[in-house]
Amino acid sequence: MLQKVIAAALSKGGDYADLFFEHKITGSIGLEDGKVNRASSNVDFGVGIRVLKGDQTGFAYTEITALDYMLNAAKLAASIANITTDLKINAITEKKPADYYSIDTKWEDVSVKDKVPFVQKINDKVFSLDNNVIKTNAFLNNETGYVLFFNSEGQLSYDYRPMVNFGVACTMQIGQQIENAYAARSFRKGFEWITDELVDELAVETVNRTKLLFKAGKPKAGEMPVVMGAGSSGILLHEAIGHTFEADFNRKGTSIFSDKMGKKVAESFINIIDDGTLPFNRGSINIDDEGNEVQKTYLVKDGVLNSYIHDRISAKFYNVKPTGNGRRESFRNIPLPRMRATYMESGRLSKNDIISSVDYGVYVDNFSNGQVQIGAGDFTFFVKSGYLIEKGKLTCPIKDINIIGNGPQALADISMAANDCAIDNGTWTCGKDGQSVPVTCGLPTVLVKKLTVGGMSV
Repeated sequence: MLQKVIAAALSKGGDYADLFFEHKITGSIGLEDGKVNRASSNVDFGVGIRVLKGDQTGFAYTEITALDYMLNAAKLAASIANITTDLKINAITEKKPADYYSIDTKWEDVSVKDKVPFVQKINDKVFSLDNNVIKTNAFLNNETGYVLFFNSEGQLSYDYRPMVNFGVACTMQIGQQIENAYAARSFRKGFEWITDELVDELAVETVNRTKLLFKAGKPKAGEMPVVMGAGSSGILLHEAIGHTFEADFNRKGTSIFSDKMGKKVAESFINIIDDGTLPFNRGSINIDDEGNEVQKTYLVKDGVLNSYIHDRISAKFYNVKPTGNGRRESFRNIPLPRMRATYMESGRLSKNDIISSVDYGVYVDNFSNGQVQIGAGDFTFFVKSGYLIEKGKLTCPIKDINIIGNGPQALADISMAANDCAIDNGTWTCGKDGQSVPVTCGLPTVLVKKLTVGGMSV
């Protein structure tokens, strides 16, 4: 059946075709006002059929995998080409994938009744930690994906993709002031990962984050040094720099880095990686959505642009091997070059070395969102919380500020890096061309010599 569908997909002269089967099972429960008040589940299944002719893509999908339906979809995708040709059908070669996230208990084997106690416990724990808590909102979302991949080169492979998101938001009130914050974790792990210790960890984190906001103000607005805290500050790499390394933008000449391959783009101590192999990581995959092996890819090596983020189309264009970054939201979408876990390796300094070098600036370590213009590389991040730096010391907490800059310039302006690289294992999701995929990011503490900080007018 697979070979017949591939033959139909190539019947009009396409260069290459592939089939991406996906069976996805999702479930979620949520708590608000002290009670579990929502639950949902969904099962999705189908196959996406892609045909490439040069750098052009023909694509169709069907939710019914009976042979006639798949042949009809394949013929539709085939119309990207228009030349009748003789076909040579390749023998099937099964390729066993890597195993970066083996688990003990699959989510589809866990009932709602098994999950509810943990969501209730995290609610109760948050309320027990501070009398000023007035509301919580907790969630536990799980997903299991089964993928089967086959292409016109005869490659057959598969993947099993578990995912869990667990978190809680806390709202507190002191007098007339109301503040809120949240904490969450996401991994490719099974039900065994949910423990009472994790409940306590998330509850303490969200309460402490919320309490800090009552003491926080805003710095003076203007251009100043910015110390990016280890972990979630990796959003700087993802938004401001990572997207501009995606090869489709460079292939089309829309990225500011399209002519920078092999050139110095940062200080020599900077190494930036996009990695699909981190054990249990939200951004990891055993194969990408084009059936390629994943790998640890140095995007910047010793300050020099070393690699773009490739899918099959861009890898062929640049005459390099795919980096395992062809990713899609579901079988209904075509794969694109997408990040996985993007992070910078540690430097040699300490966090205190970096902070003490700043006379006046800000330290930021908690972000809520960001956006970037790919062409120019200009970005804006919204900082939920951090600290003012005065005479080399962290002083007043700050909150709700914007940081504005240019990605390539910010990369060039990273002048110091600490030895504390951390991956932020939150529920990061990346959007591109209408598709969303799970990712993670990380960073050691770094000093960016100057960025524009939106705060109080001077």
